[in-house]
Amino acid sequence: MDFSDKLKQFSARAEMIKTTLQTEEATKTSLVMPFFSLLGYDVFNPMEFIPEFTADFGIKKGEKVDYAIINEGKPIILVECKGGNDSLTKHDAQLFRYFTVTDSKFAILTNGLVYKFFTDLDEANKMDDTPFLEINILDMSDLQVQELKKFTKDNFDIDTIFNINKLKFEGLCKWALILLESIVIK
Repeated sequence: MDFSDKLKQFSARAEMIKTTLQTEEATKTSLVMPFFSLLGYDVFNPMEFIPEFTADFGIKKGEKVDYAIINEGKPIILVECKGGNDSLTKHDAQLFRYFTVTDSKFAILTNGLVYKFFTDLDEANKMDDTPFLEINILDMSDLQVQELKKFTKDNFDIDTIFNINKLKFEGLCKWALILLESIVIK
């Protein structure tokens, strides 16, 4: 079964159980961990997938992000989870704090159904306000599946993902400037 088919199967399962997920822990166990397992990560190997990863900042100690995906002993992706019925809009600040105190280049905010992918395109070591990728596992386009595939364990390459998204960002900025110039000139 290829990656796309596995995602469709996972999506169907998520649709079936989504109304039963009453807590954050239920969401993590039933959707988030299986999602990262589907991406090829060993969610039961603490050298690869660490639950409750310490992300202390300043004088505030004991801060923990729900999961950190580790490569060569360093966090490469931070994952902050919320309950399946929770909106993600009010939780960016918490993940922002975690992101700034680690070496991670990617952060994911999720409620098990929606996955928001962040990085630091705007300013180094400072998580962007806007995700560069947002996926609803109940409604994914082919393009989103291809973007998500870059985050599978076998395909994950920080430089490639970062450069591609930086190019997309720069391209959007250039397009916006051209559009503004055309409006001003007229």
